[in-house]
Amino acid sequence: MATDIFARIEHSRTADEVVHQIEILVLEGILRVGDRLPGERELAKQFDVSRPILREALKVLEGRGLLNTQHGGGTFVADVIGQVFTRPVMELIARHQKATLDYLEYRREIEGIAAEFAARRATEADRALLTRIITSMKAAHEKDDFEEEAGIDVEFHNAIGECAHNIILLHTLRSCYRLLAEGVFYNRAMVYNLPGARDQLLAHHVAIYDAVMAASPDAARRAAQAHIDFVSRAMTDAERSGDWERVSKLRLQQRAPDLSGDSKTPNHKQTEAAE
Repeated sequence: MATDIFARIEHSRTADEVVHQIEILVLEGILRVGDRLPGERELAKQFDVSRPILREALKVLEGRGLLNTQHGGGTFVADVIGQVFTRPVMELIARHQKATLDYLEYRREIEGIAAEFAARRATEADRALLTRIITSMKAAHEKDDFEEEAGIDVEFHNAIGECAHNIILLHTLRSCYRLLAEGVFYNRAMVYNLPGARDQLLAHHVAIYDAVMAASPDAARRAAQAHIDFVSRAMTDAERSGDWERVSKLRLQQRAPDLSGDSKTPNHKQTEAAE
């Protein structure tokens, strides 16, 4: 984690000022779940406050559930996203297709808004980050590394949410992608394994990226929605082909003895009777 995100406190140098600054960093998504803060000595130096003041601030933030301090292990940003649903509800929606369809419908609209806002609001630093991510995505695609590419996929969509510069949208999307990463709604490997799907997904991400870089809100929204439309269709195709494969294997298994000639079919019996 970069250590220059903390600014020197110019005025009162109180714990409240430190608390406020760290809260904003978490709220804006600059400090993310699991990020480790610098050590106490270094952090006090960056804020230009005494170590007792810093300790007081960290204690307040930990009490608010924003930080976790591990004895001898450092201070980390807590899981501020949390679970959108309880575990029983997550297991319930995982068993019913309508929840997946509703999830994709929701993502289609909210990602369209996020991409539109990103095209309107992305800064030069935002564009630099998106360029770095899309370059990494292309490299992973060339290596045919599914795990790396899938991870960058989520990172790309998170970055689009950050570029939208809307705090509520940002944290809503992060919650949404956590469910995706945990495979609650569908297995992304099913979609990736469809012929040509990986190339199509990369093309969609590039289209979103190009529209944001060109500051074209309408094109960005359309590209984001086209991406989800494709995922919906691909998921349906993957499930159908999976069912077809399952049925085909059962047929083969059931007919294997007949085809091998090890057992006699009714036709064999009829032939014997005729003889």
